[in-house]
Amino acid sequence: MGEILVEARDVKKYFPVNRGVIVLKHLGDIKAVDGVSFTIGKGETFGLVGESGCGKTTTARLILLLETLTGGTIFFDGKDTSELSGPELRKYRASVQAVFQDPYSSLSPRMRVGTIIAEPVVIGGAISTNGIKDRIAQVIKMVGLRRDAMELYPHEFSGGQRQRIAIARALASNPKLIILDEPVSALDVSIRAQIMNLLYDIQQKLGVSYLLIAHNLAVVKHMSKVTGVMYMGKLVEVVESQELYLHPLHPYTQALLSAALPSHPDEQREEIVLPGEVSTPFNPPPGCRLYRRCLYARPVCSEQDPPLKEVSSGHFVACHLH
Repeated sequence: MGEILVEARDVKKYFPVNRGVIVLKHLGDIKAVDGVSFTIGKGETFGLVGESGCGKTTTARLILLLETLTGGTIFFDGKDTSELSGPELRKYRASVQAVFQDPYSSLSPRMRVGTIIAEPVVIGGAISTNGIKDRIAQVIKMVGLRRDAMELYPHEFSGGQRQRIAIARALASNPKLIILDEPVSALDVSIRAQIMNLLYDIQQKLGVSYLLIAHNLAVVKHMSKVTGVMYMGKLVEVVESQELYLHPLHPYTQALLSAALPSHPDEQREEIVLPGEVSTPFNPPPGCRLYRRCLYARPVCSEQDPPLKEVSSGHFVACHLH
C-alpha cells in the first residue's frame, strides 16, 4: 500500500440501551462497531462487506462525523478527526463526501440539479460564485451528463442518471475520500457496470480514494484493492480482494462467498450453510461472535475473542483456527 489517507484504530461505536423516563437505568449497549481497525491508501479502494446490521454503514457514518466515537481514533491525512474544529473541520467535511444507495431519495425533488451539485461547494465557501458555475459544468461533464442538465429537476432523470448526479455532487468539493454506500444496488443490472466503470475512471483521473460498502461481492471484487469482511461489529478478515476470493480463511468469509452467485452457471462450489440465527449485538457474550454458528468451533472460541492478526503477508484473520 502507498501513502495512507485514512487510518481507523480500534474504532468503537456503542449505542446505550436505557429503561425508564425520569430515572434511567442503563441495561447495556448495542455494540454496532467494536474495535475495528483498517487503513485506506491514497487513490485506492477499500471494500467493506458483510450482512445487514454488521456495522458497515455505522463505520461510514463515523468517518463522516455523523456519529460520535465511543472509543478509538480515526486519522485523516495524519490528523485525529475528533480534534478538528473551525476551518480544519470545514476543510475535512469538504474532503470527505458520500454517495448513497438510493438516488431517488438522496436528491431533493425541490432543487434543480445545478443547485444540488453546488451545495457542498457553497457551504464550504472556498470558491467564488463564477467559480462555482464553472465547477458545476466541469463535474457534470465528468459524470457524462449534458450541461443543460443543471437546469432540470431530479424527477426528470432515470435512476442511473440520478446516481451520476449524486456522484457529481460528491465530486464538486474536490474530495480526497468518497464513501460509496451501496452505490449500484438500487440500479438496474444493465446500468450497474456503467456506474462502476465511471467510478473507476474518475479514480484513475483524480486519484480519489473510495470506501466501498456493498452486499454484492462481485462489485467489491471488481472495484476494491483490499477488502474487509465484517460480522457483528468486528472485522474478521482483511486481505487484498483477489486473495480473499481465492483463499478465504475465516469460516464466515467462506460461507459468505459460497452464498454468492457464481460468475458462471457451470461453476461448481461447496455450499456452506451456517446453522442458527445471527446473534444480537446487544451485550454480546464473551468469545468469538461466530462461535455459536461456526462449523469448526472449539472450547476456546467461547472464552476468548480472537484478535485480528496477520497469518500471511498482508492477510489478516480473526480466528482461533489460524
